[in-house]
Amino acid sequence: MRVLGIDPGLRNMGWGVISVDGSRLSHVANGVCESVGTDLGVRLVSLFTQLQRILAIHAPVAAAVEQTFVNKDGAGTLKLGQARGIAMLVPALAGIEVGEYAPNAIKKAVVGVGHADKAQVAHMVRLQLPGVELAGPDAADALAIAICHAHHLQSAGYLARALARAQA
Repeated sequence: MRVLGIDPGLRNMGWGVISVDGSRLSHVANGVCESVGTDLGVRLVSLFTQLQRILAIHAPVAAAVEQTFVNKDGAGTLKLGQARGIAMLVPALAGIEVGEYAPNAIKKAVVGVGHADKAQVAHMVRLQLPGVELAGPDAADALAIAICHAHHLQSAGYLARALARAQA
């Protein structure tokens, strides 16, 4: 199963695809979609088109996006929300359910602590996906989101199988 993680951003949208085989995770691809133009609409279309291409090439069956946190800059938060909408829309249009995770939950799943910095996240992504060459911090974050979602899906699968056994 392939899992796509997306780190939404209006200027740079990180993405990462991993393969999940039982408890084994492996790197497939990662990168950064860079918006083109200065007009907000054009930038959003640019991100939309690039993300569609990534889905067509890598064919993930699951996807996850980092939740937006509200900061002091209301306008910046709204723009990030629009990029996040694109990050959720593209997989949804492809029929893929999109998981959402808080930044602290992602860091806790990958690093073990919820307040890890970007360098710690990138380091743990490299440890969990040996041989990965990261396209940058946004791509590392996206791979961390994919890893977090893979762990969540694995846990949900274990729970569903345990409940099925208990009911049998």
